[in-house]
Amino acid sequence: MTTGKEATLHQRILSDIEGQIVSGAWPPGHRIPFELALAEQYDCSRMTVNKALTQLARAGLIERRKRSGSFVTHPLAQSAVLEIHDIKSEVQSLNLPYSHKLVKRTERRDRSEDARRLQFAGSVPVLEISCIHYAGPRPFCLEDRVINLDAVPEAAKADFATLPPGPWLLNQVPWSTAEHQIRAISAEGEAAASLDVPKGTACLVVERRTWSSAGPITHVRLTYPGDRHSLVARFTPSS
Repeated sequence: MTTGKEATLHQRILSDIEGQIVSGAWPPGHRIPFELALAEQYDCSRMTVNKALTQLARAGLIERRKRSGSFVTHPLAQSAVLEIHDIKSEVQSLNLPYSHKLVKRTERRDRSEDARRLQFAGSVPVLEISCIHYAGPRPFCLEDRVINLDAVPEAAKADFATLPPGPWLLNQVPWSTAEHQIRAISAEGEAAASLDVPKGTACLVVERRTWSSAGPITHVRLTYPGDRHSLVARFTPSS
């Protein structure tokens, strides 16, 4: 039977370890103190510590390895392939605080690369944006986007340092068609630096185009370190 003291200690251990992980003080790969050391630190039984670590493992915050100890996991977010997902929601699903930083914002005439990305034959003014999205203190996703300002002229005055362009566009412009392309790359140059990963790190890239009845709205390229994201699709059989 669990006593009130044991229950309180169990919750305290849970809260303390989760706080160290969420704050980034214990990054992915960090070894959690051994059960005996935690039992001595909290003046409790190893069983109380074991229950707390088991609950953290079930929540996906730590990984327990036989004879090696417990380690902070690399959290893996999931997004639906067939939906336009929100990066903030992905991060919050990991029980980590979300933030973003606007790295680049340039208003200009389109180039040949923009025409390919937007799949538009004419010439249009575009807004080029780069953002880094964070899960806790760590980069979670690099966003590179072009917006067709003929289709969304309000974007020229939008404050994307406060609100990321993805949710702003979803609230601002009704889209009728979307296309996803998914591929794997090795991080190089700017992407590796922005995501704070070594060059050559395997990354997952999701590219998305959206259109409205007036034409192309935006093209976005989302780059995730490969060990932090997965894509999920659910299908039903056709009748």
